[in-house]
Amino acid sequence: MPPLPTNRAILLIQTAFIGDVILATALLERLHETEPDTPVDVLVRRGNEGLLQGHPHVRRVLVWDKKKEKYQGLWRLLGEIRAARYERVYNLQRFASTGLLTAFSGAKERVGFDKNPLSWAFTHRVPHGFAPGLHEVSRNLSLLEPGIAGPLTRPRLYPSPADEAAAAQVVQSSGDAPYICIAPTSVWFTKQFPQEQWLKLLAALPPHYTVFLLGGPPDVAACEELRQAANRHNVQNLAGKLSLLASAALMRGAVLNYVNDSAPQHLASSVDAPTCAVFCSTVPYFGFGPLSSFARVVELREELSCKPCGLHGYAKCPLGHFYCAHGIETRQLLAVLAEAEQLVSA
Repeated sequence: MPPLPTNRAILLIQTAFIGDVILATALLERLHETEPDTPVDVLVRRGNEGLLQGHPHVRRVLVWDKKKEKYQGLWRLLGEIRAARYERVYNLQRFASTGLLTAFSGAKERVGFDKNPLSWAFTHRVPHGFAPGLHEVSRNLSLLEPGIAGPLTRPRLYPSPADEAAAAQVVQSSGDAPYICIAPTSVWFTKQFPQEQWLKLLAALPPHYTVFLLGGPPDVAACEELRQAANRHNVQNLAGKLSLLASAALMRGAVLNYVNDSAPQHLASSVDAPTCAVFCSTVPYFGFGPLSSFARVVELREELSCKPCGLHGYAKCPLGHFYCAHGIETRQLLAVLAEAEQLVSA
């Protein structure tokens, strides 16, 4: 099949989860720095398009509904992508489905990782590997230019005025008190700091702080259970009540944000919000640590032969003790808050 005539536009493909899309925005920042006049479209899975709503560096967001029309939607997208005549397609994933969209996009340049099953049809195959200390953002940026020099480009999201207003309303309704955000949940059990550990922190936090619990609609029940069990009056459950971008705006104004190794960590990085990331079964050298100017990682002080037990976490501790989480001390978390308070008062 002869290649289609192209235009100057670029397509970025990232149809994985929320955190993956947030990290992919570093490429939007780098492309805007190097090619400010080149139109860029982004393909995401349904549910994540709100992250890029109003993004100043995105021309159009394409959406793939993987749940309702996985294969039918894939073929529809392929036709849409070919009709758009992109000059370049960058595929940030290693799955055959997005490999198909890239390989048969008709784009002059088709770039992706060599571990994609269809990478044989790409014009540029970039080695993919997990190296200690190599952040996922750097790995993704290598698609644009191997060995990009200079400081790491931080992912960035752009809350709208409506998002900012929603966050401001939450703060005003709590009496404009200084506040801390906690995103207590994770898709993976072994990535999630246990409820009893969060309760210890809530009991130890200085009483003048309002605490906002953040999460999406699936996290409402867990956050409400935590709120009710907490021994303090000024804890609000905001799970499911704010958009992702409004949550990001709220996190930016917090004295500190306590998060797991999960999407809220990257949400905080995207607006340079002060972050304390709790790593249970996983470790930062996998390449998914926080990137805010003030970012600290808290994990078990002692080494465990079983940690890390996997890249993504498990539904339960493989050995049954989950000591990588239960062994973390509350004073470790409070020490990060003390640092953040010094930063605020400086």
